[in-house]
Amino acid sequence: MTEIRYTVTPSPLGDIAIAVSDAGIRRLALPTQLALRGFPEDWQRDDSVAADAIQQLQEYFAGQRTTFDVALDMQGTDFQEEVWAALQTVPFGSICTYGDLAKQIGRPKAVRALGAANGRNPVPIIVPCHRVIGANGKLTGYFGGEGIKAELLALEGVE
Repeated sequence: MTEIRYTVTPSPLGDIAIAVSDAGIRRLALPTQLALRGFPEDWQRDDSVAADAIQQLQEYFAGQRTTFDVALDMQGTDFQEEVWAALQTVPFGSICTYGDLAKQIGRPKAVRALGAANGRNPVPIIVPCHRVIGANGKLTGYFGGEGIKAELLALEGVE
């Protein structure tokens, strides 16, 4: 069994928790997510982990970073991993719709499934699921909460 360790770091959004395995970041929990569902009991707190991710998040929130360069260890289905890879192609300061992303991965009719996979993104911000909006332009479907989604988009200069 893989050992997972995590740390908690302050951010302008509130405390963010970052869980890592030996392969990379397994999960990033925004403040609202952490309050709703914490980490499994067998994951151990270790504040010596995720220093690179913490540094890069601090730079992102300070407006000094537009991309992340950290190892990821995201666990999902093949479809979820395909969606999460596509999310990483949406540039800083840009948005797209769920439909746009579904077309990008060659599954234009899979908008709802794509939305569900987007909602299960275990590493928000670093894998920018906040950059995907509804076809009507609404900030829909963000597990971290629409307020946090709006804050992240404003940070990136999206009106």
